[in-house]
Amino acid sequence: VQLQASGGGLVQAGGSLRLSCAASGRPFRIYSMGWFRQAPGLGREFVAAASYRTSSTYYLDAVKGRFTISRDHDRNEVYLQMNSLKPEDTAVYYCAASPYCSYSDLTSTIKYDDWGQGTQVTVSS
Repeated sequence: VQLQASGGGLVQAGGSLRLSCAASGRPFRIYSMGWFRQAPGLGREFVAAASYRTSSTYYLDAVKGRFTISRDHDRNEVYLQMNSLKPEDTAVYYCAASPYCSYSDLTSTIKYDDWGQGTQVTVSS
């Protein structure tokens, strides 16, 4: 599946952004969708995921209560609503598609087959 992420930008601490990821090429509903981020000099970090089978959602502890992942099957899109942003949320954010559905799988980059190009999120203090 092809993925196109958008919605990043520069925002002040405490602000909000909504990332979008449009999917095409294969049936969207058979994939779990995840969001990862990568800050300069660091590895790619799991942020959130939505399982295709159970409709469960999973979050990095540091973003729980601030970020919300959702998906629109009619539009073939997945979203990441980010509220109360902090400077440490600054990173390039990637959306990804996975055929797996468990928490342990969806928090691992190697369980994702397809990746979007990334969108920069910068949070100023």
